[in-house]
Amino acid sequence: MLKATIISGEDSIMFSKKNLSRRVFNAGAAAMAAGAASGLGFNIARAQGAALKVGVVLPRSGPQGKIGQACQQGVDLAVPVLRELGYPAIEQMQVDTETNVQRARAVTEKAIQDGAKLIIGAFDSGATTAIAQVCEQRGVPLVINIAAAPPITEQGYKFVFRNFPTAIRIVQDALALQKEIFAMTGKAPKKGVLLHVNDTFGESVKGGILALFGGANMPYPLPAPIAYDPNARDLSAEVAVAKASGADIVWTVSRLNDSMLLTREMVKQRFEPMAIVSSGPGFYEDQYLKTLGKVADHVISCVPTYDPNKPMTKKLRALAKTMFPDVNIDTNHVYSFEAMLIAADAYKRAGSDNAVALADALRKTDIKDHSSVGDGIRFDAKGQNMTLGLAAVQNRGGKLLVVAPKAAAEDKVIFPVPGWRARG
Repeated sequence: MLKATIISGEDSIMFSKKNLSRRVFNAGAAAMAAGAASGLGFNIARAQGAALKVGVVLPRSGPQGKIGQACQQGVDLAVPVLRELGYPAIEQMQVDTETNVQRARAVTEKAIQDGAKLIIGAFDSGATTAIAQVCEQRGVPLVINIAAAPPITEQGYKFVFRNFPTAIRIVQDALALQKEIFAMTGKAPKKGVLLHVNDTFGESVKGGILALFGGANMPYPLPAPIAYDPNARDLSAEVAVAKASGADIVWTVSRLNDSMLLTREMVKQRFEPMAIVSSGPGFYEDQYLKTLGKVADHVISCVPTYDPNKPMTKKLRALAKTMFPDVNIDTNHVYSFEAMLIAADAYKRAGSDNAVALADALRKTDIKDHSSVGDGIRFDAKGQNMTLGLAAVQNRGGKLLVVAPKAAAEDKVIFPVPGWRARG
């Protein structure tokens, strides 16, 4: 029986398959039918032994709620794939941080008290930092799906494992991808500007940019960065400063709501740089694409994401068309899916939900069949996967296309980009 626990604040509500909405149940049934039709060979009756109780900690509500919901879709995509691959069952305990760091700490404690043997989460670096402390203190393994702040895996933790690049790696690859795009098109900006959120993630990436930019031999200078609150409701002043700088490329470190505010304000102020290049979420999110329509086209996100050439990516995309037909597979889905894959793989090899046995199995992880850019999933002595890389993803007509590096590109990059009026 499919089970999950919803943990939000002090509430803990159990529900089973009979309580699921008709839409969710039908989507799952359709996915299984599609799997059988496509030869995936799902065997629902396959004996898996006791299910591993996993607390899936995400911002399901609040400012980052839409992103957390996309991460949950990645977790849901993992269920039939893991079954097809013969992994033991996982019982989800769905936890809501409410986009609040202190709440993340409290609900993770509650999930562990309620029997979670492993935690997955938590998208946000601030929340992940908090729950990493909880997991280490309680001796419960944490598999990080998304969180880039470098200090998380620099604390000497024994129960924390991250399958996501650090902020420094994100900056290194973003610089390299920009230079590759400039070389491919024979066009380069003459002056840049950096706008960034002032939360844990934004400050970490900004720090990496300031540390590495000077030695990167970029074709444009970068003046003092412009910081802003990710929960701001008006970014007109920040955009006005960026426009006045004379920048012809805008580099952003963003979230979802602010990415839409920035774009609308740039249109309003007729600020038309050669491109917006993002090193964060927001601009590739489905809500951004659907809300802004044609205006959302041509933004380039240099982010950790999928490799379109990998068999696992093709499997995920095919499955998503059945389970979530109106959704673009993106960073949120890929790394949440892989977190589930990592957890199931470790549980299968450990043969137990004992925390020490699970942590030891996680240290020995060696997964080659995965979706993300990089050479497999393996953790170093600090619990960090150092093999991961980035790709440049460009918005095109409501879809996401990998345009760099050349070896993974699905289409040629459009750079410089058309002006706002030309996009319709």
